[in-house]
Amino acid sequence: MSKKSAPKKTSATKTPAKKTATQKTTVKKGTAAAGIKKSKLSTPNPPYFYFGGGKADGHAGMKDVLGGKGAGLAEMSKVGVPVPPGFTITTEVCTLFYENGMKIPDDIDNELSKAMGHIEKITGKKFGDPANPLLVSVRSGAKFSMPGMMDTVLNLGLNKETLEGFAKLSGDERFACDSYRRFVQMFGNVVLGIDKETFEEVIEAKKQARKIKHDSSLQVEDLNDIIKKYKHIIKKKTGEDFPDDPYQQLRMSRDAVFRSWNNPRAISYRKLNNIPGNLGTAVNVQAMVFGNMGNNSGTGVGFTRNPATGEKEFYGEYLLNAQGEDVVAGIRTPQPIKDLKNDMPVVFDQLRKITSQLEKHYRDVQDFEFTVENGKLYMLQTRTGKRTVQAALKIAVDMVKEKLITKEEALMRIEPSALDQLLHPRLDPAAKYEVIAKGLPASPGAASGVVYFTSEEAVEAATAGKGKKVILVRQETNPDDIEGMHASVGILTSRGGMTSHAAVVARGMGKCCVAGCEAARVRVDKKQLQIGKLIIKEGEVITLNGSTGEVIIGDVATIEPELSGEFAALMEWADEIRHLRVRTNADTPHDAIQARKYGAEGIGLCRTEHMFFSEERLPIVQEMILADSPEERMNALDKLLPFQKEDFKGIFEAMDGLPVTIRTLDPPLHEFLPEKGEIEKRIKELDKADEEYDEKLNRLKKTLLRIEELKEVNPMLGHRGCRLGVVYPEITEMQARAIIEAACEVNKAGKKAIPEIMIPLVGHVNELRNQREVVERIVNETKAKYNARKLTYSIGTMIEIPRAALTANEIATEAEFFSFGTNDLTQMSMGFSRDDAGKFLRYYVDKGILPKDPFISLDQEGVGQLVQMGTDRGRATKPDLKVGICGEHGGDPDSIAFCHKVGLNYVSCSPFRVPIARLAAAQATIMEKQKTSERDK
Repeated sequence: MSKKSAPKKTSATKTPAKKTATQKTTVKKGTAAAGIKKSKLSTPNPPYFYFGGGKADGHAGMKDVLGGKGAGLAEMSKVGVPVPPGFTITTEVCTLFYENGMKIPDDIDNELSKAMGHIEKITGKKFGDPANPLLVSVRSGAKFSMPGMMDTVLNLGLNKETLEGFAKLSGDERFACDSYRRFVQMFGNVVLGIDKETFEEVIEAKKQARKIKHDSSLQVEDLNDIIKKYKHIIKKKTGEDFPDDPYQQLRMSRDAVFRSWNNPRAISYRKLNNIPGNLGTAVNVQAMVFGNMGNNSGTGVGFTRNPATGEKEFYGEYLLNAQGEDVVAGIRTPQPIKDLKNDMPVVFDQLRKITSQLEKHYRDVQDFEFTVENGKLYMLQTRTGKRTVQAALKIAVDMVKEKLITKEEALMRIEPSALDQLLHPRLDPAAKYEVIAKGLPASPGAASGVVYFTSEEAVEAATAGKGKKVILVRQETNPDDIEGMHASVGILTSRGGMTSHAAVVARGMGKCCVAGCEAARVRVDKKQLQIGKLIIKEGEVITLNGSTGEVIIGDVATIEPELSGEFAALMEWADEIRHLRVRTNADTPHDAIQARKYGAEGIGLCRTEHMFFSEERLPIVQEMILADSPEERMNALDKLLPFQKEDFKGIFEAMDGLPVTIRTLDPPLHEFLPEKGEIEKRIKELDKADEEYDEKLNRLKKTLLRIEELKEVNPMLGHRGCRLGVVYPEITEMQARAIIEAACEVNKAGKKAIPEIMIPLVGHVNELRNQREVVERIVNETKAKYNARKLTYSIGTMIEIPRAALTANEIATEAEFFSFGTNDLTQMSMGFSRDDAGKFLRYYVDKGILPKDPFISLDQEGVGQLVQMGTDRGRATKPDLKVGICGEHGGDPDSIAFCHKVGLNYVSCSPFRVPIARLAAAQATIMEKQKTSERDK
């Protein structure tokens, strides 16, 4: 917690006991769990408890300390929203919990009764009092929303004595017994770690014995019997009786929330969403309010705008006579929130007014939870609402139009990498298909895939070399399904609503989801989905349309999306602001056209070797490799030249007026030859009776010999790149001639070609000088041939060897531009083979040895220094040197921010990542302005 964010302490918040300024909080040393780093407290004795409901201590800007839920509760209290009284135990305590051997330090633990006194004073109830018992909920709350990943305990404080008093106060013995049943079940699962299915089996057995379908039909004697059996399970599983002391219940639940920060599903969610593991979670303790006290009570969740489409509409669901978990767990299918106007018109109007106030206050869409107890409305939570990317774009653009936020704020609200979700196919409107069922359109988009019924099987089918597109089908999902949901292209559930776990998580992941498809009967035991008389078995294909809720039999054709509407508007704002230019990596006219549609401003990498692998061209390349003399090699290259020229013409025409950086041949020649084993097999299979036997045998033996000659111990550090051009200058000559002839012919036809010839793998200035002489000689010959004196071209190099970055001042004397090949630069700097590092890189990232895969996100501290050094030294020689990157990092937002910081001119990435790069570049500019403004204050 920073000093700036800490509120002035009141008598209520002076916890732990006051110390002198020189004293430090001391805790016992223990084993810290993975991801929780040692606490670095900003003050010697920060407050560990913040109070809300009535006068609040915290505020919305304290998410680091209070978590998102706690900060939201504090802010709602400040603005006068009805919030049940409670307190938040800070994320610092979570850190101390792990440092202290999974135990709360005594000085903090001793303050718990004082904190409960705050709630008791406001409610007039007493924790553990049989006559007037106070019941509380215990919830987690991290800085970033992690829906369903950590756990909640409700109705805490009930025991045999308080149950009797609670029944009298509520006037409903059955309600009180059911609340106790829920508490024992939650406590057993969340706190004691007993599988919830163990408890569900008990209640299902009771319903079958009583021949009833719904929990609400269970009577007092049924519930008492279930509670008794629950407690027997707990005794059997743990060896301990269920705790009756309310403070013991509270302490155990608090500690369970802290432990849940590192449960497997929370860790998995953080990895998938790049949430740091050292933040910890806060614990929120609130007085219980009950939505299950009859039909004048209820509970619900909602959004101030539609989180799936972004439409400005009141959106959500509710259930009468229910607790909040009933809505989000998907156990009962809820009602649309607009129907609340009919059931509770006064509450509905109050809710609309409060949520509108919250949206204007936060200037963003709010995800809220509420409970109505005997006609009185309580807001349980408000936080920034998760939304689909489509919705995020529309909401951001609409809020700019409504003058709620600025264009810069709108741009900063979109996660650049999330734009990838918009660039995937949707169902072809012209396609004919059979809709077999319809559910709720919980997360838009479309996906076809094979059906699997468990998370584990979905992951196995999607990975482990099978690579199937999977549709995960469940009755309802829960946090344990997180990895299966991530591995799937779509999710179908038979239960739950638009705010169920499946819907919220799918939207966050950008997965297509159809929820609450009640016509679907999911039989996990039989591995089949039944819809009417139709049975779909595991491994069969269905299609989901998450935009309409349709479930379709079989595969359906899709079409590519386009940048239009709000997407186009946001991209225009990004282009107005950003300094970095954005190019694309493209090897074909089709890729170039696609990239221009997405806003590419040129091609930063055209890999000529990708043009050699077609069935028509590969034999000619092999003929060139097998040549015994320069003349034979030139003969083969002459055959290749027309193909190369036509490719370049198509690309130049597609990029009319934009620069195209073409890399001369880079990979080692052995990559164009067959495998040794394949040639040996073909030799054995030769028919001696064949008239051409001798000729074929000689050719195969020659190929085998050439394979042996070209064999390299470490191929990516051998005879490749500019080294090929130095030894075989005729290869560079052919490619230079094809490039310049194509440019001249395109220009002559009325379009404008701007070729940039890039020499790869230069490590010494003499290599570039050698290849530049070859290229310039061909350029001059070709310009004279076409009378193209005004042709604009440039010659540069790809900086991908550390020595090139170190000697960039020398290399710049022979280059008009540098392009950092950050894939190879990473490989050579870190000593990681791109082809082999996958065996251990995931382990490195999982164990925190590396923060990220360095081939996905640039290693800024190491490889990044070479990029900065190469740029600075190159421009020291040639101030107007154009510098960019063309590795995969060119589409990674963090790497793009680094490129902006070091002053590069452009980044280049794959066509589908161009919009991501445009937005990331704009955000880098905005963040730089913000930092400058803060320094100037």
